[in-house]
Amino acid sequence: MSPPAEQRGSAAHVLDLVASGAVSSRADLARELGLAASTVSARVQELVDLGLLTEDGEGTSRGGRRPRLLRIPDDGAVALAADLGSHHVRLGAVTLTGSCTDTEEHAFDLTEGPGPTLDLLADRLTALAARQRAAGRTVRGVGIGFPGPVDPDTGRVVAPSRMPGWHLYELRDRLADRTGLPVLVDNDANMMALGEHRATHPELRHLVLVKAGRGIGSGVISHSRLYRGAGGAAGDISHVRVEAAAERPCSCGNIGCLETVASGAAIVTALRERGLAVEGAGDVLRLVRDGEPNATTLVRQAGRHIGTVLSVVVNFFNPQAVLLGGALAEAEPLVAAVRAMLYERCLPMTTADLLIEPTSSGPDTGLLGAGHTALRELEPSS
Repeated sequence: MSPPAEQRGSAAHVLDLVASGAVSSRADLARELGLAASTVSARVQELVDLGLLTEDGEGTSRGGRRPRLLRIPDDGAVALAADLGSHHVRLGAVTLTGSCTDTEEHAFDLTEGPGPTLDLLADRLTALAARQRAAGRTVRGVGIGFPGPVDPDTGRVVAPSRMPGWHLYELRDRLADRTGLPVLVDNDANMMALGEHRATHPELRHLVLVKAGRGIGSGVISHSRLYRGAGGAAGDISHVRVEAAAERPCSCGNIGCLETVASGAAIVTALRERGLAVEGAGDVLRLVRDGEPNATTLVRQAGRHIGTVLSVVVNFFNPQAVLLGGALAEAEPLVAAVRAMLYERCLPMTTADLLIEPTSSGPDTGLLGAGHTALRELEPSS
């Protein structure tokens, strides 16, 4: 899980190694990083002075005196995190040890535009920061997962579907101005992929996470790091054309996209056309659990469509895991259909050891990814 050579031994890398349990002493760090003991000691002391590391207790001796143990203090640095959905926002504080605390969730409508969203985020994040500081923690920054394309270099939202007024909105800079904190904004599926990788599957170097909710998105982890692509659009499978979608118009302006037949919004529309009273993914899941045949069939078909697109991804990328997150991933017929299509359409070599399962880090997956990314990427360069 080594970062690029220019980041080896950075403060962020040292904190990652200690937080993950890969190292527990200065001697371990020197062996892991291949650096001189004096260089490692200087870096550790810098982090201790900042309150981001502590040394206490004694480890097992490998000859000579017993080493002092490194750990992340419980009252150390945190990043604030927000996971935005089309009709809700979840917020919390993420620690260097990878735990998520002080979580809250609020209903709102992202389609009302950037203004009301910015007001809500600024108010709730400011209050959250105050609570963290009152508990003696240092707030390092803010990580945001946004349900649409984001330019990672500028923090601007780029041409999101079904979101009037958001194109080129400077969410990062405006939120930083309102909160007085550095802010990082990225796509929500990217943040989920990072969160699930860090919390549940740190041993995997290559994985794809698909978020199946009102829309469809995916995040790619390659060599244990998020892969964003040249412009931040890597993993956007929602607008791949599929045969079953035929000439259906999509919110992106094209026709025949995966989103038009496999997203939560598409399933809700189809069920309403069949006379069923549904408002969102929660109602779809309830109908599937009750065995309602229309809902079960549509969810299973959505899984087959998603699996068809993913089969190309798996054959091309050859990941170790395909993880399914978002509200629709709670429906077993969808998961089973994705699994079946991958086994049917992929090369046996790519699926022999392929893990295909729902995410397991719960509703805070996106918060964990956004918080961890903020702690790592917003930390002052060293």
